Amino acid sequence: MTIELRDLSGMTEFRAAEDLQRQVWGEGDREDPADLMMVIQHEGGLVAGAFEDDTLLGYVFGFPTVTPGVQHSHRLAVLARARGLGLGLRLKWYQRDWCLARGITHVRWTYDPLRLANAALNIHRLGASSQTYLPNYYGEMEGINKGAPSDRLMADWHLQSPRVVAAAAGQPLPPDRVAEEIEIPADFGDMMIHAPEMAQALRLENRAQMQAAFAAGLRITGFDSTTRRYLLSRA
Repeated sequence: MTIELRDLSGMTEFRAAEDLQRQVWGEGDREDPADLMMVIQHEGGLVAGAFEDDTLLGYVFGFPTVTPGVQHSHRLAVLARARGLGLGLRLKWYQRDWCLARGITHVRWTYDPLRLANAALNIHRLGASSQTYLPNYYGEMEGINKGAPSDRLMADWHLQSPRVVAAAAGQPLPPDRVAEEIEIPADFGDMMIHAPEMAQALRLENRAQMQAAFAAGLRITGFDSTTRRYLLSRA
């Protein structure tokens, strides 16, 4: 299988990205429309995809912020049948190269702190960090996010930091002195479907832990996928 990573081009590909969102996030979750992504790309945003021939398997979508040199990465998605190919990671490294070529050195995005795959990708494999907790950020959601408040962490990806440079080179990330650890479940998505009351309670417990840690001056600087624990250090 040959995979090509490149910017999207033409409304047919933007409509494919719109359809991909529906497949990944489920019915009821509002997708970003094709024409909006096209216009944002034209005005300096990033809309890139992983293609097998002409088939879009995954994509990343980011746009400029009010702060020069900072991009907000709004969406990253890979079709279920293409998972296991490392496309999410490859798309993020494509995004890093794209941003650095344009003088952008800081990318930030939100993600569900209780989803194991996202924590492992964002913190452990990409070298991002976080010190911002956003309770019920998107309000009530549908699709795969239905079943618990939409709390999110804001990931900070400093593209030229020692952690990110090491991660990009496939080297071990520089260690930080761990002051606290916060464990997350193995499959929060399944819990939201089959045990929503438990998911609600766990969300509130995790919210309290994260907010208390950040208020105490700690920052997420690592994630241990084996123990499913966030590693927090002094900011």
